[in-house]
Amino acid sequence: MDSYWAAVAWSLLPTVVVLGLFVFVVRAILRMDRSERRAYSRVEAEERAKRGLPPVDGERRTV
Repeated sequence: MDSYWAAVAWSLLPTVVVLGLFVFVVRAILRMDRSERRAYSRVEAEERAKRGLPPVDGERRTV
């Protein structure tokens, strides 16, 4: 019976490791995108202020 559970564990281990790597990569991508958007918004606000334009409100429309 011990070899059965060992076989189950060894067969599930690669799936769990790949899932962990996938979650780590997707989380990193989402965090990078969020920080990039924040930096872009900051630069855009600075440029609008330099040109004397009003600040953009919180809701933005994308076409």
